Amino acid sequence: MKLGMFTSGYQRNPLEHCFEDAKRFEYDFIELWGGRPHAYAPDLKAGEINEVKRLVEKYQMPVLGYTPEHNAYPYNFMIGSEHQRQDAVDYLKLCLDMAKEMNSDYMLISPAHAGYLASYEEIWNRMVKTIRELTEHAEKTKVKLVVETLTPYETNAFKSANDLLELFKRIDSPYLVGMCDLVPPFVQHESIMAYLEKLGKKMYHMHVIDGEQGTDSHIVPGEGSIPLPELFKELNYAGYDGTVTLELVTGYINEPRLYARRAIDQVRTYMRDAGY
Repeated sequence: MKLGMFTSGYQRNPLEHCFEDAKRFEYDFIELWGGRPHAYAPDLKAGEINEVKRLVEKYQMPVLGYTPEHNAYPYNFMIGSEHQRQDAVDYLKLCLDMAKEMNSDYMLISPAHAGYLASYEEIWNRMVKTIRELTEHAEKTKVKLVVETLTPYETNAFKSANDLLELFKRIDSPYLVGMCDLVPPFVQHESIMAYLEKLGKKMYHMHVIDGEQGTDSHIVPGEGSIPLPELFKELNYAGYDGTVTLELVTGYINEPRLYARRAIDQVRTYMRDAGY
């Protein structure tokens, strides 16, 4: 199982700190957050991708995943006019192009809130139309499109393993796959392990982090309420050997280097105890 560092929490630090720390703390790869000041796709297209490539080479630390900022301001393909939706699609197609340039294996998207007046039919029609367009572009770039479920605090559109199954039923492509962030199923009293059984070969990636009921906060492993030691034993028993990103976001933005080290040290302990 390969462990990745998510770089969102480093946005007040130089991008090089991410690569330096990933190497120092023995992460296997980086899941690069695509927002300013580090890796916003239009900036990468304008030439800043060369700095990312330099850091990949210097630290021998691949960017296996690219996660563009797209479910807050100014992009959210689930809400707004058709012009706004198409603008988000064009942006995410550029993100796929940049993911290819970085030799990333996957790009991650998550359908955000569709607004309080949207019906189920409107939500699904818009979501399928958008993700089909992005999947067709992913097939051209040969970069897998990983779709992530979110918590009810973040979305009214896409929250469960069943939502992923429904999406795969409507769009059939080897370049469209799913994942599980531990917090959404945990706070909704859904089974984390059910994602593996339901998605099967479509279960491509995980965000491993701790959490608490009643919040979408992403907490350092071992400091929340998710039974992570037992979870890793079950993941090993189930044969999961895919990629895992330790998704610390902005809750630790004041000291990302300290908490990135703590997170991987704790998870490595869980893995050893689980027999990985």
